[in-house]
Amino acid sequence: MAVTREDVLHIADLARLGVDSARADELTRELSSILQHMEVLSQIDTAQVSLTAGVGAGGTPLRPDERVAPLMEGTLESFAPSMRDGFFIVPRLATHEDPTESSA
Repeated sequence: MAVTREDVLHIADLARLGVDSARADELTRELSSILQHMEVLSQIDTAQVSLTAGVGAGGTPLRPDERVAPLMEGTLESFAPSMRDGFFIVPRLATHEDPTESSA
């Protein structure tokens, strides 16, 4: 199956892509080449290949879900100017409130 220049221009129009004349010719050749390769691949007999080749009967193995502490140089408190109850205190953004007021 070959792709025509009109096919490329039609698809580009549907996708709202601006494709100039030289690029349309180049895309036509590239897409036709890809489809020719796919035709060759479709002729390969895969009847004897298991549908799950490479996966195995048990499926894909999962790694254990283990928590690993991050490698940090310094304490958690060294990453923020202030903390309260183990949480970072960050300034409020785009508000008209006084950031020094506590909303407790």
